Amino acid sequence: MDTNWFQQALMRARVSQADLARHLALAPSAVSRMLKGERQMKLNEAVQVASILGVSQEEVLRYAGAVPDRPAPSQPARRGRPPRSPGVASTPSRSEAIPIRGGAPAGGDEDMFVTDAPIGWTTRIASLSGVRDAYAMYMTGSTMQPRYSQGWLLHVNPFKPPVTGRDVVVHKINRACVVGQFVRRSNDALLLRRLNPEGELRIPSSDIAECHLIVGVDQEG
Repeated sequence: MDTNWFQQALMRARVSQADLARHLALAPSAVSRMLKGERQMKLNEAVQVASILGVSQEEVLRYAGAVPDRPAPSQPARRGRPPRSPGVASTPSRSEAIPIRGGAPAGGDEDMFVTDAPIGWTTRIASLSGVRDAYAMYMTGSTMQPRYSQGWLLHVNPFKPPVTGRDVVVHKINRACVVGQFVRRSNDALLLRRLNPEGELRIPSSDIAECHLIVGVDQEG
């Protein structure tokens, strides 16, 4: 961990360690240990750190010491987990893999941003066999706890119609997205149920780009 680089990056972005802790939904002491190299930065945390610092995820990983100078020996792919580092041969074959799209909070209680470009790859689960454009994404925030916790990997079918009582990812036209339990959809709005705090969320149809069904979850992420 290059502590000096992270401290300078925080200063350039005019972000305090307390701001970073709130952004990551971590205790300030956990962020302090992470920046000192006493706690390893997780991949989904690197995505969020990059977003608040205004730098690339690759740069964050490089200064966090997560990207090795030399390629590591080939290792078998691990279900539900991204490659250990970019370019390492542990990535599943393209026919068996789906891209992981990183997530970061978008500033609201429900919204998060999801990257278009893959931040890694994970093994395709059986229910996504042969599904074009299937993807996985990291859950951020706590609005769906205890069903999903931050950092869990959600597997998504972008073509299967939403079903009442099943969980979905609603992508908005402003590129933010919301995870929740599908209740119903009318001509003017889509209704989701969230778990923490329990309640319903109404999203106007004019704000919605797409609604994708969640078909699997990996707790280890």
